[in-house]
Amino acid sequence: MEEILKNLTLKDDEASCYYAGIIIDESNISDKWYQYIDLFYSLIDYPKSIVRNRIFFILAANAKWDKLNKYDLYIDNILNHILDDKPISARQCIKSLPEIAKYKPNYIDKITKYLLSADLSKYKDSMRPLIEKDIKITLDIISKL
Repeated sequence: MEEILKNLTLKDDEASCYYAGIIIDESNISDKWYQYIDLFYSLIDYPKSIVRNRIFFILAANAKWDKLNKYDLYIDNILNHILDDKPISARQCIKSLPEIAKYKPNYIDKITKYLLSADLSKYKDSMRPLIEKDIKITLDIISKL
């Protein structure tokens, strides 16, 4: 587990991103990585936003394997990142939500509520329209699930 943490938080962002991509790809076809879900979740508030960005997609890719309903403990904190301090992290969080909703439809109402009530006023005018667009796209996708 220490090796996984080290690889996901490397100073070499390219190598760390590559490693996260492997986890995401493998999680899309197998539950191999689900056993580390608590470890992945422990990085959701990591100080480096690029680490958080990867974690949103790792968590989303593993939602389909959540037979233990651990996401019941995670979902509120995941959704709090819709308003992440870093707008790019907010965007990545929002973009990861359809995958969670697809496999955890019981969260659709909660996800929708968080997205619709998100106060984006803290973001610069240059980022706000992008986040609004991401929210609209995500709402559109999950409304069809």
